[in-house]
Amino acid sequence: MREKAAKQQKLRLRYTDKQMKHPYAQALLVMSDVLDAVPEVVDLVHADLVRGLRDPLSGREGMTAEQVLRTLIVKQLTDYTYEDLAFHIIDSAFYRAFCRLGFDDGVSKSALQRDIKKLRPETLEAVNRLLVAHAAECGIEKGRQIRVDCTVTATDIHDPKDSSLLNDGVRVLTRLLSSAAEDHGAARKPDRTKRSKRRLLGILNAKNDKQRTKLYRDLLEVTHKTVRDAKSTAEELRRHATGFITVALADEIARVVALTERIISQTERRVLRGEKVPASEKVVSIFEPHTDIIIKDRRDTLYGHKICLSAGASSLITDLVVLEGNPADATLAVAMIERQRDIYGRVPLKSAMDGGFASKANLAAIKALGVRDVVFSKKRGLAIEDMAKSTWVYRKLRDFRAGVEGVISFLKRCFGMRRCNWRGFESFKAYAWSSVIAMNLLVMARHLLV
Repeated sequence: MREKAAKQQKLRLRYTDKQMKHPYAQALLVMSDVLDAVPEVVDLVHADLVRGLRDPLSGREGMTAEQVLRTLIVKQLTDYTYEDLAFHIIDSAFYRAFCRLGFDDGVSKSALQRDIKKLRPETLEAVNRLLVAHAAECGIEKGRQIRVDCTVTATDIHDPKDSSLLNDGVRVLTRLLSSAAEDHGAARKPDRTKRSKRRLLGILNAKNDKQRTKLYRDLLEVTHKTVRDAKSTAEELRRHATGFITVALADEIARVVALTERIISQTERRVLRGEKVPASEKVVSIFEPHTDIIIKDRRDTLYGHKICLSAGASSLITDLVVLEGNPADATLAVAMIERQRDIYGRVPLKSAMDGGFASKANLAAIKALGVRDVVFSKKRGLAIEDMAKSTWVYRKLRDFRAGVEGVISFLKRCFGMRRCNWRGFESFKAYAWSSVIAMNLLVMARHLLV
């Protein structure tokens, strides 16, 4: 049975006077008060936790929705693994008090992982909007001035060389074929992982292109053979399927086969035929196939997802969008202002954006929405008088925009947004929103403590 919050208050640890003198304790206490002031967030979290259950009122009692949300916030504040999070919550009277856990309440890493991963990105976005609305009521952030910028958050993958991707395909498929043989009675297939690894190391240490190409041909042959074995095993499993688990294994083999075939194709095109494979056609990970290739400023190649965010004068992040692919900044400007209207019920009076968002069409469209001053950090052929009512306002808003770089840096350094280690695109978006919620709560607490 899943409760929103404990009906009967257990004997809980409290902050002592000595602890309260520490600024971190004071911030946590204010963050807790903010969450209590917006009880609707618990309802949203509870709806996700009971989603899909036939009878939410039956079964073993688990963590309450309130506890799940608060442990998620602690995780993003500290960047702990689930194992470390479980230990520190049990060990620390500090975190027990914040997470509303009693003396005898225990948490395990598996329970934390299971419950936290149930929270959908849509739910966490709704939670953030409620917190932003509360910040407006408290006078922390009115949304009158907005600065917009983009950044990239990496996915948890290794450097995607073609040779390492082929080796990953062989390794993962071999593991699945072994499971099919041992647990489901499928015919056993040869294990080619050692040969694949030797070819991988040979390619990495090859002295010239001729030697490297020869090793690539052999690695491709190994991968082709493994893919053929995997296809026949998947067909065998489907013919003799006796349950859901067998069908699921066959589906997983087919999924990895499809990815591996794409890797084979891109390797043959690039290495053997000397073609340039477009980024949109490349696979950069067997494990995180949703990963995008993003070239920043024509120099740095990043692997992850582009994120566009809006921040206010208080450094509160009012909005965030996780994008697929690498769309130009100029295509995002109008949509980000329209989203501000959805959040606040009105557009901001002033907006400041990076030079990549600048265009005459964007300037006209944003002003047509009702934004009074629209400033881009680079003019891109636009006149100052068209963007702002005076040169002084233009300079002020241009300097104001520069502050978003510090907001992004704070989010990446302190809340885990440099790299997402949750698996899957939906989990990636949930991770991004959970980092934003943790940061916003801390920012709100610091404003309220002043």
